[in-house]
Amino acid sequence: MEDILLHICCGICGSSVVERLRKEGFRPIGFFYNPNIHPQKEYEHRLAVTKEIAKILDFELIEGHYDKDNWFKLTKGLEKEPEGGKRCSVCFKMRLEETRSKAKDLGIAKFTTTLTVSSHKNASVINEIGKLIDLSRFLPCDFKKKGGFLLAINFAKRYKLYQQNYCGCIYSRNVRRDAKSGI
Repeated sequence: MEDILLHICCGICGSSVVERLRKEGFRPIGFFYNPNIHPQKEYEHRLAVTKEIAKILDFELIEGHYDKDNWFKLTKGLEKEPEGGKRCSVCFKMRLEETRSKAKDLGIAKFTTTLTVSSHKNASVINEIGKLIDLSRFLPCDFKKKGGFLLAINFAKRYKLYQQNYCGCIYSRNVRRDAKSGI
């Protein structure tokens, strides 16, 4: 089996992706790097779920630095962007660049991300960013295919795991909150 560094955006997304990568001949090593997640309590909650899934599925998990100040700096001026807009592309790029860097540091030839398992994320955009960062090392995938998202949801239900209701950044949280309150 070939090692692959798997950027994990949240635990439940990691579940179906880890299982799929194993079927495809990879040994996933998880990398939780998500300085976009706010507030910090939410970050810690998602990290805890990811650690639980790493135990259940028996894979190594590395926690990246919670570099929220840099994330805010990179996304400054993009606060009003819609979900899936320019802010998201900047966020994807930041996380994939750090994943590539960590893979290089660890001597791992390939990297990919769970971001494409979400039905709310455009896999083509994410894969293009990954290929621009490192065409030879990035494994482009659309993990929502073959029922990946549904498998992740069912995994969460089976193990009674927390499922978040927004992407992770404060701006997507505020949009979701405002929609619920009718603002």
